[in-house]
Amino acid sequence: MMMEFYFVVLAFASLQSFVSSDFQGDALYSLKTSLQAMSNQLVDWNPSQVDPCTWSNVFCDHNKNVVSVTLSSMNFSGTLSPKVGFLKTLFTLTLRGSGITGMIPEEFGNLTGLTNLDLENNHLTGEIPASLGNLKKLQFLSLSQNNLSGRIPDSLSALTNLINLQLSSNNFGGQIPQSLFEISEYNFTGNNLDCGVNFSHACASNSGNSSSSHKPKVGIIVGVVGGLIVLILCSMLVFLYKGRHKGYRPEVFVDVAGEVDRRIAFGQLKRFAWRELQIATDSFNERSVLGQGGFGKVYKGVLADGTKIAVKRLTDFESPGGDAAFQREVEMISVAVHKNLLRLIGFCTTPTERLLVYPFMQNLSVASRLREIKPGEPVLGWPTRKKVALGAARGLEYLHEHCNPKIIHRDVKAANVLLDEDFEAVVGDFGLAKLVDVRKTSVTTQVRGTMGHIAPEYLSTGKSSEKTDVFGYGIMLLELVTGQRAIDFSRLEEEDDVLLLDHVKKLEREKKLNAIVDRNLNENYNMQEVEMMIQVALLCTQQSPEERPAMSEVVRMLEGEGLAERWEEWQNLEVTRRQEYERLQRRFDWGEDSMYNQDAIELSSGR
Repeated sequence: MMMEFYFVVLAFASLQSFVSSDFQGDALYSLKTSLQAMSNQLVDWNPSQVDPCTWSNVFCDHNKNVVSVTLSSMNFSGTLSPKVGFLKTLFTLTLRGSGITGMIPEEFGNLTGLTNLDLENNHLTGEIPASLGNLKKLQFLSLSQNNLSGRIPDSLSALTNLINLQLSSNNFGGQIPQSLFEISEYNFTGNNLDCGVNFSHACASNSGNSSSSHKPKVGIIVGVVGGLIVLILCSMLVFLYKGRHKGYRPEVFVDVAGEVDRRIAFGQLKRFAWRELQIATDSFNERSVLGQGGFGKVYKGVLADGTKIAVKRLTDFESPGGDAAFQREVEMISVAVHKNLLRLIGFCTTPTERLLVYPFMQNLSVASRLREIKPGEPVLGWPTRKKVALGAARGLEYLHEHCNPKIIHRDVKAANVLLDEDFEAVVGDFGLAKLVDVRKTSVTTQVRGTMGHIAPEYLSTGKSSEKTDVFGYGIMLLELVTGQRAIDFSRLEEEDDVLLLDHVKKLEREKKLNAIVDRNLNENYNMQEVEMMIQVALLCTQQSPEERPAMSEVVRMLEGEGLAERWEEWQNLEVTRRQEYERLQRRFDWGEDSMYNQDAIELSSGR
């Protein structure tokens, strides 16, 4: 009875998810149709593929709610669909410079979760809908460089969270609601507006399209004084860094409440010329290859200033959005900055090539340090392996829980965890699955990853989540403990367990943990710590994604918090499952025996 109830609940949950995805997909497909997207645009926005979270330029939260749609510079010719108003979980809608005509639908006022609405540089006509005053969370509104007309509605005064309002270069007329001048930054230039006596300069057409930030007089004085102080400090910093750290770009550390410290490096993302990278890698010489994976080859290179780099040359790439789509995805990845994530230096695009440029990692990957040790090279010691486990967990936690929208790695393994000069773990290749998948044309998501590391639900459904990353991370922990590959056919000679996970589970049940540990460690490890790491790995690789811990919980368990309770709960569950399996097996065996006995009875009876 309990099993039946469980499946009913599961089916209902699946139905809810399906219905949610279905109406979101309908709304987005309606947008594609109304925009009159060309045949080579948004090709994976397919009504047969009910989960829009897998579509290019669409981002979702962990509950499969669409939270961001970015379709800039797409060269459409159609109009905006009113059905977009159904996407109430949307917080970013960007359709800048896409040739859109027609009016802004009244239904956009239903997007109550919206914080960013950017419709700049299109051919929109008509008035600003008064319903936009319902968007209480809106912080950024840009409607500049359109053909909008009429009065600016008084309802915009209700947008108390608005900090940036851009309405320049339209055909607006009438009086501007005075409360809009209290916004931190606004631009009304290039219209026929009446700004009033006190703010007449804000409407002056000779200001061009530059943003105008106007505050009360006290604020202006404070701003000027503060600006001078900042200018002096910046000048001193520039002088010091030029003199003492030539070529170094300073990073600014911003403490974000409730998050890991976020590092923002100003101007860190560079667009490289093809010739520059060709020279750096000696024309992509095969002798420069550092590694090769599902996304392409990685080449070691040296820039003209002596900086060592790693250049990933993406293969199997053909983006329907071209250079602009690729650049948007690259920029999305570049904002994920954490000490345990590989920092993106820049990129290069040509009509036929897509390349990403990273700093060169001196100690290569964890996989190479585990299984490709050259004579004379030191073994990756147990304390370093513990540090790698925790560092990689923190990097993935940041991607899942502190990036907005979150980033799913989809190929977590020892080969994608790199080591810097201090043997600190640096997770690489995150976001590449999304980058490459902007070229999808099929109705099902292409499964990307490495066999043995791929979660079972991802293989069966093609749908990835943060829990598929947790599974891959668990396998990586087993790689750290054993030094072995996720799949090893050489084990067929002694046993049936080709998969590392099955092999470890078997030895753990038999309490043969010493047989699990990498022999290269020469017993230089703490057995209790090994046992803890294996327990975390087995919790991360449970069959059901719902039962796997979140990466934040993994971090806590590795730090010694909550593992004992979670492990005991898992063991009790495993015992119950094993008993249920054995019961069903006995029932099946009994059924087979009875069937055979019945056959025997029939054969021996009188004819």
